Amino acid sequence: MIDTPSYADALRILGCKDGRLVKVVGFASAAERTGWALAGGGRLAAGLTDMRDGIARYGKDIVRRMPELRSGVDRHTRTQRLAAAHAVIVVSAYFEALGEAKLPFTLDRLDRGEKISRGVPTPERFARLVAELLLERLPTPEPHLPYAETRRAVERAFLHMSEALAGYVGGLSIWDELGVDDQLLLPRMLAEGPPAHALRIYDEDYRSLALDSHEFGVRSLVTERPPPGTALSRVAWLLAELAPPRVGDRPVIHLARMAANALDQPLLVAGKLPEDVTLPLLGEGYLTPRCRVAELTRDAAPAERAWWDDRRLLPDPEAFLVGHLTSLRATRAPLLVLGEPGSGKTKLTEVLAARLARSEFLPIRVELGGVAARASVTEQIEQALKGVLAEQVGYAELVAAGDGAMPVILLDGLDELLQGGVNRFDYLEHVQEFQAREAGLGRPVAVMVTSRTVVADRIRYPEGLLALQLQPFDDDQVRQWLDVWDQANRSLLARRDLKPLPAEAALVHGDMARQPLLLLLLALYDAGGNALQRDHGPLGRARLYEVLLRDYTERETGGSRRVVIDQELVLLGTAALSMLARGRQVLTDEALERDLPALCHGGEEDADDEGERIDWVRKATERFFFVRRNGHAFLHSTFGEFLVAWLTVYALRDLDRRRRLAGDEPLALVQAVDDDLLYAVTSHSCLAERGPTVGFVLELLAEVPAAVRERCVTLLAGVLRRSLHERPRRHFTGFVPVRHTVPRRLAAYSANLTLLIVSASDQPVSVSSILAGPDPLERWSALTHLWKGNLGHEGWNGLLTALSAHRVIDGGTEDVVLGG
Repeated sequence: MIDTPSYADALRILGCKDGRLVKVVGFASAAERTGWALAGGGRLAAGLTDMRDGIARYGKDIVRRMPELRSGVDRHTRTQRLAAAHAVIVVSAYFEALGEAKLPFTLDRLDRGEKISRGVPTPERFARLVAELLLERLPTPEPHLPYAETRRAVERAFLHMSEALAGYVGGLSIWDELGVDDQLLLPRMLAEGPPAHALRIYDEDYRSLALDSHEFGVRSLVTERPPPGTALSRVAWLLAELAPPRVGDRPVIHLARMAANALDQPLLVAGKLPEDVTLPLLGEGYLTPRCRVAELTRDAAPAERAWWDDRRLLPDPEAFLVGHLTSLRATRAPLLVLGEPGSGKTKLTEVLAARLARSEFLPIRVELGGVAARASVTEQIEQALKGVLAEQVGYAELVAAGDGAMPVILLDGLDELLQGGVNRFDYLEHVQEFQAREAGLGRPVAVMVTSRTVVADRIRYPEGLLALQLQPFDDDQVRQWLDVWDQANRSLLARRDLKPLPAEAALVHGDMARQPLLLLLLALYDAGGNALQRDHGPLGRARLYEVLLRDYTERETGGSRRVVIDQELVLLGTAALSMLARGRQVLTDEALERDLPALCHGGEEDADDEGERIDWVRKATERFFFVRRNGHAFLHSTFGEFLVAWLTVYALRDLDRRRRLAGDEPLALVQAVDDDLLYAVTSHSCLAERGPTVGFVLELLAEVPAAVRERCVTLLAGVLRRSLHERPRRHFTGFVPVRHTVPRRLAAYSANLTLLIVSASDQPVSVSSILAGPDPLERWSALTHLWKGNLGHEGWNGLLTALSAHRVIDGGTEDVVLGG
């Protein structure tokens, strides 16, 4: 839970002018901190009647003055005042109900009691009561909670007040004057009477606040499902209802315009768009996602899909986002947005930034994959600003130029930090510390952080963290998106006697059609020749990526033969492998110029068949699948993950091909297998660092004929047994994206060989079968210690999941079984 204001806090925030009320609260607060005697409590007269009248009067005054209190101030001040106003109506509702309650005494009679009651001065006892009634933190509406839940929290606060009052009365001399029946019934009368009546008063006052303050109305909207929307269009409308936009100085205007222009860009900003299709614009083709929401506690398991099944599905995510940004929680803890690969996390930040650009907020997007992983949050923001504005602008300078607009930092891709070999498990805590520091400097800031769901168990969560999980499309959203695709492409496709992809043909592919990116890829694939409309069977994810890559590569190379297309895919796979080895999603020209020829050209002279020098960077990145983003990146990280898997399986099949070609040679049986390409591809990083890569490997190997897989398993087992032995002469030695130690490379290679053996096998694999010879378990233990000591947290834990090793005893002999 986040800290919410007490009634005493509310009086301070709202600048209460009622001297008597402020004095009573001040004495009680001082007594809480320093004790009764030091607080000068002897001068405090017990007066529930006066306090009730003052509180009820002030509550009505606040409801009346709300339009005045919320105008002419910045966003954060208005948020604080709204929370304070809510605290006021909660307490005033209770005291108004208390004044009308039927009790065996009047409040006046309590105030006329003895000065000493049961050994404690009545004023001191009264101060303790005031502390329980007015110094306790009170519930506040939050966008992730339905109004009914907020109402229940308010009811619990009322019950606590009644319990405090019952305890106070029980310590006064008037208690002895009550009859036995009244003494027995008083706690029940206080628990049932004032709270129920107070809730009715609270409902009326809340409605009044909601009419005058749209923020309260927005939080009520969260409980209602609106019509389907695109590009968070209602966010812009709701924000416009709250306040006019802030203009700001030049750098802020430039930043805001760039963010807003994103809506007029294609849904995917590719390096080279296909000529025979039109990608919908972001403002038309991005559908408002369905979301589940949860406050993460110690026993939360947000990395598990099943855990989210029981979390609340938000009826109106757009109202939630606006409600969150206008809540106290927004500036005290980051909002974590989780989703599967291709679920639209990055697009959410782009669209939200565009909508916030024309409001009282100052959105700043930071692609974490493109900034220094070990830098502080402030440094990462400033690096991102430099990339956008093409000039050095300090964060504090930017905020000062924003004319009071509240910054909203959108940190996209926390999983890139966690999977990039950098230990940032406490990153969210650093974000919260950044928020606290900025608030202390008078610059409150809201932060949203996106990440893949799968790494959520590797993050330490600060107290009060709220998380969203983006949900797959439902059937209606699939149809809605394909309607947008139809409008953009019907005429273009008709020129080739083709039709846009209908929803029924897409939905055959199940979960693939429900992830926004994969649905787009399905539509792109079908646009090549209506293949999905002709073939009614489901398409595998790896198959979809491969046919898309092959299809567009064939078009861009003028209908080349398969071997030429394979060469192009090897080129793209090398770029992906270079990214994986570096733990980054963006590569510089220099990195590509060094790595591509080293693997694709064997490190030989960079010249083509006509003797001209090859421009490797241009050759690789002038493709639909690449984008320029302070360097070169794939259209989506899943393209890179697929290409690493494809290149790995390609190298494995190359190993099998070379062995078969050498099979008839006299010395083939005594010569080492030529595994140079496989070693170059798999010795820099553990494939299990990226779960999707392992999934792609499994799918690709499933398409390899069983006889070939069986041969590969035998070959891999032999290579594994010799993998730690010295091999002084190898090819592709120039391909060194990152310079690792020899043990680190041998650990990655042997781990990946084991992973490939398990992936290519139709049955679980025993360690004794792949490490044949004496003491297989001892050698297995040595391997696992090598892996654990060299592959890092991500590689080791990913390997544990992928190999699924378990010990067995068969006929009195111990063994380890992998897979299954």
